[in-house]
Amino acid sequence: MERAIVIGASISGLLMARVLADHFTQVIIIERDILPTAPEPRKGVPQGRHLHVLLAHGRDLLEGFFPGLTQELMDQGALVGDLSESVIWFSEGAYTRNFHSGLVSIQVSRPLLEGAIYQRLCALPNVNILENHDATALVTLPTGAGTDVRVSGVRVVDRNGPEPIETPLEANLVVDAGGRGSRSLAWLESLGYARPEEERIKMGLSYTTRIFRRRPEHAQGRNPVVIMPSFNNRRGGVMLAVEGNRWIAGLVGYLGDAAPPDLEGFIEFAGSLDAPDFFDIVKTAEPLGEASQYKYPASQRRRYEKLTHFPDGFLVCGDALCSFNPIYGQGMTTAANEAVILDECLRIGLPGIARRFFRRASRLLDSPWSISAGSDLSYPEVEGKRNPSMRLVGLYLTRLLLAAREDNVLNLVFQRVTNLIEPPTSLFRPNIVLRVLLRSLNPKIR
Repeated sequence: MERAIVIGASISGLLMARVLADHFTQVIIIERDILPTAPEPRKGVPQGRHLHVLLAHGRDLLEGFFPGLTQELMDQGALVGDLSESVIWFSEGAYTRNFHSGLVSIQVSRPLLEGAIYQRLCALPNVNILENHDATALVTLPTGAGTDVRVSGVRVVDRNGPEPIETPLEANLVVDAGGRGSRSLAWLESLGYARPEEERIKMGLSYTTRIFRRRPEHAQGRNPVVIMPSFNNRRGGVMLAVEGNRWIAGLVGYLGDAAPPDLEGFIEFAGSLDAPDFFDIVKTAEPLGEASQYKYPASQRRRYEKLTHFPDGFLVCGDALCSFNPIYGQGMTTAANEAVILDECLRIGLPGIARRFFRRASRLLDSPWSISAGSDLSYPEVEGKRNPSMRLVGLYLTRLLLAAREDNVLNLVFQRVTNLIEPPTSLFRPNIVLRVLLRSLNPKIR
């Protein structure tokens, strides 16, 4: 196959390009930004200043795509380890017991991780990144089957000169990794295709992030620090140690509640969390730079797999397909899994790839979506589609999480599900259900 185009140099776009490079003679990434030469946040990724989590399974997948990446990031100061051994995790009134899970994660800032992947891609001879370019429309050809078309490229605007220049760019496959601002819906409608069914969970999330100098005595040397929102307190906080002896400290609030960006207000908000560990650090730690804020009104999932008609030669991935509440840290690992699915689909062949990809991606997305949506919908004020079975599952998961605080077996199976290693059905195996029921009879965890 000759050429593939990826729209957007997001983490999802970069990983898709890595897979496409094994199947196409040429891969072109179209990116609106001028990408930084050093690890730093950029305009097109407004959430890049905030905390990101690469789950253990995501790290494994990235290591497969880019052998030696973990060590390369460690050489630049990233931290690697079994977070279950060192995390301070507080939820619903109690701390979770530490244990060895065998799930090795990497703690790194988004700019450093994205920059390392970008440099690896630039080293591939058949990958080219067009910076300061914008994809404005799909180019199509008739298939001869009714009104269906095949996407044969995109129209691209080059903004590097004194005047913008628009030209068509041909491709055998176009992949939209343009994130939540993707234009795919408008493009497809203009071609006469129906909009996909969309699910939305409106939680009105706000998060405020500050960077602090990390000292050895902070949290008794443990990290990360996670204080989850609870049924009685919709505020939470996460502190992650990253390169440069820094903490990325993020405070979240549901339903429009937001931590103030000024240092005094940030510290005061931290003092309102359910446990003091976050506050105990930031009240005396040295702040580095100013705060960043980001609004996340809703999680959304677009059901492309349910469409009966879709153009050949075109795919949608990443946040343009499904975006989760970022507090659960599933986005980057899900993007890596989608790249694996794309590789599997391309090994079968290009004809019919959209149907295969969307169906397989849907099965993949069921797990992280059920975790994030189910957790958010446990708050009555959050808007979204609920059903009786979801309420029952929510009650069971609440019991499981309470029991897992003192039960390493339950904790491990839950972590393997949230790390997208095992499906959610693993939580309902008979031995796990029995263990939850027996633990629930213990007055300590009622």
